[in-house]
Amino acid sequence: MTSRRHFLKTMGASVAGLALGGVPALASAATPNLMTSRETADAKKDKVKVAFIGIGNRGEQDFEDFLNTGMVEVTALCDVDLDGKQCQKVLGQYLKVKRYRDFRELFEKGANDFEAVVAAVPDHIHFPIAMMALAHGKHIYLEKPMVRTFHEAELLMQMARRHPELATQVGNQGHSEANYFQFKAWQEAGIIKDVTAVTAHMNNSRRWHRFDPNIKHLPDAEPLPAGMDWDTWLGASQWHDYSEKYHQGEWRSWYDFGMGALGDWGAHILDTVHEFLNLGLPYEVTLLNQKAHNDFFFPYSSTILFRFGARGNMPPVDITWYDGLDNLPPLPAGYGGSEYNANIPSTNQGDTPRAKINPGKIIYTRDLIFKGGSHGSTLSIIPEEKAREMLSRLPEVPKSPSNHQQNFLLACMGREKTRSPFEINGVLSQVFCLGVIAQRLNAQLFFDPRTKQFTNNAFANALLAGGLPPRKGWEEFYSLK
Repeated sequence: MTSRRHFLKTMGASVAGLALGGVPALASAATPNLMTSRETADAKKDKVKVAFIGIGNRGEQDFEDFLNTGMVEVTALCDVDLDGKQCQKVLGQYLKVKRYRDFRELFEKGANDFEAVVAAVPDHIHFPIAMMALAHGKHIYLEKPMVRTFHEAELLMQMARRHPELATQVGNQGHSEANYFQFKAWQEAGIIKDVTAVTAHMNNSRRWHRFDPNIKHLPDAEPLPAGMDWDTWLGASQWHDYSEKYHQGEWRSWYDFGMGALGDWGAHILDTVHEFLNLGLPYEVTLLNQKAHNDFFFPYSSTILFRFGARGNMPPVDITWYDGLDNLPPLPAGYGGSEYNANIPSTNQGDTPRAKINPGKIIYTRDLIFKGGSHGSTLSIIPEEKAREMLSRLPEVPKSPSNHQQNFLLACMGREKTRSPFEINGVLSQVFCLGVIAQRLNAQLFFDPRTKQFTNNAFANALLAGGLPPRKGWEEFYSLK
């Protein structure tokens, strides 16, 4: 059994001395690592022992996706709301598996039972779970967005870099689907080049709330569901009384707990653009427009401009993000219809009507315009006449050797490298964190990617680490010495 003292000691060795602006350059995920004895042993196995943290709603979907690989041995189930109806389907399938409400107890008492963790929990609790998993030598599959604050991403990337023997994977599953391999092949063939602008849009009714933007305080306290461990649910966040307005996916609407539509869908829309164009961090993030700005929750709609500098022989790129039901982006001539990706998972909020423009992106280069959707949706060249002209020049796109869950499990066994590890996805997550700060402050912000500080707004710099210190008892995850 791994003790709390062992965890603190391990964390101290891993993160002591980390500073917000002083983390060394991260190694590329493509950097080869020597096979450890552990990896060699894992490569001989056919199944990975996995503990699941968060087993309702999206957690239930992840659970089924992993089971469908045939490569998982379920050894533990953990959820703060084990009595909730959303957890009963998974619990009913594994009546004899060990159960926990507090993930810290899972690691401290049950660490010998599993090799890997799958975590599908609210955004604000991603960081401590991932840090504890790596400190205990566990592979981890973490739902997107990777973290809630810029500083958390910085620490997690450094922690992953110090543990190259452990597989990390962020749950933007499109990174193992057709769009990933198409973008890579088209870029290598010179079809995608000289990108100057990208329009990213998320304009359907999924994930939207209708809270009153004129509220003066957080929601009033409501009776806690029977058996729910609310203290653990809050994690490092400052105390909030329980409210149903935070529960069952609604947490994503609140700055204190979620990353809004940008963090939720940006990971499915901008992942390949960010990775293959080597965008890194922007030098400017400007809130161009938003509706129902307030101190507590994400606006009804927003438009955010991210400006990235030149990289090598690639020109500067402007990315404009649009979200909200009534905030549609301008469309180029020949855009055509809006295609919907049938692989987008449903939510506990039920199916929603398709929007006039389904979530996706428009990529502008000096010579071509590409239209794409979200998740694994492939790109097409517009207008159609240009697409027909280019058809003979398009390279063959390789098939994915494994889906996202298989890719993670094979990496646990030492057979593949994960396609969306913390070292890659962490920077994209930081981009979203900067965008959320612009939303909160309703401001134009200038950012220095070298010092990782804003140059024109002290309040924005305070928000890089969340604005408030971790709650008592959770400091160890952030600043151990």
